[in-house]
Amino acid sequence: MVRYLIGRLAGVVVILFAVCLFTYLIFFQLSPDPAVMICGKTCTEERIGAIREALGLDRPFLSQFGAFLGGIFAGRDYGSGATLVHCPAPCLGYSFQTDESVWSMITARLPVSATLAIGAAVLWLLVGVAAGLLSAVRQGTWWDRGAMALALGGISVPNYVLALVLQYVLVVKLEWLPFPSAVAFSDDPARWFQSYLMPWMVLAAGYACLYARLTRTHVIETLSENFLRTARAKGLKRSLVLRRHALRPALTPVTTLFGMDFAGLLGGALITETVFGLGGIGKLAADSIAKNDQPVIMAVTLLAAFFVVVGNVVVDLVYTALDPRVRIR
Repeated sequence: MVRYLIGRLAGVVVILFAVCLFTYLIFFQLSPDPAVMICGKTCTEERIGAIREALGLDRPFLSQFGAFLGGIFAGRDYGSGATLVHCPAPCLGYSFQTDESVWSMITARLPVSATLAIGAAVLWLLVGVAAGLLSAVRQGTWWDRGAMALALGGISVPNYVLALVLQYVLVVKLEWLPFPSAVAFSDDPARWFQSYLMPWMVLAAGYACLYARLTRTHVIETLSENFLRTARAKGLKRSLVLRRHALRPALTPVTTLFGMDFAGLLGGALITETVFGLGGIGKLAADSIAKNDQPVIMAVTLLAAFFVVVGNVVVDLVYTALDPRVRIR
């Protein structure tokens, strides 16, 4: 177990290093000159050269990349002399548009994305897994056919369409909910719940439909296994057979998908945050792409990659708790 964990963590380091190198190469070598973008159209060559020197863009690529990596772990200095600016670790640079620390921009918006991801994940797991399990148990009934048809339709509806429909129905026509806003839970718990309920529903809808179909398929496959027949032959209660012997191994592929989906949402729900105007990581990424704010785009990319890679490691460790046949040696 320890050897396996060490090996996976080493793999995480290698993958994150490759992502850092790839994103840095794209945003700082293949994109427009950041110094020109910062300085503007009417800037002189001398001023552009001074900006390049302050940002370290006049140095070779490997030197720039080494400074970037070092800044993440130990911080780095920009400029020299009277213009020296120290960026404390973890330093991901400064925004070209606002001159604000990228790390502070991310930490300020991460709670919004985390709230969206956690709330939506709880909702789609409860609805999706329960609907899939019930459809598998009642295979071939009207419930099974209706639920799977509804799930197929739900997967086909884009998030932004569902978001606009819910806004029109729940906010404009019925006035049951306020328009979403990033309200802190400590300030107003009721308003916080009302503001996030509609984004949770939009994010969870497609995932719940997908998880319902996936759970149904794998529970039906598991019910035909020999160990399930043995459990029934022993006279165990039907509910116990379904809960302990059928559902747990059937959830292994669901867990794999959940780890990827949840980790991806932690890196920002771009469409949902943009439609509802929530200031999360996804909205930050959309604004930065529109303004070509390279340090922010790169930082969001690295953050999303980190969550996905770590999520995969966590999923592998959860496997043994769900299915005893999966052993980590």
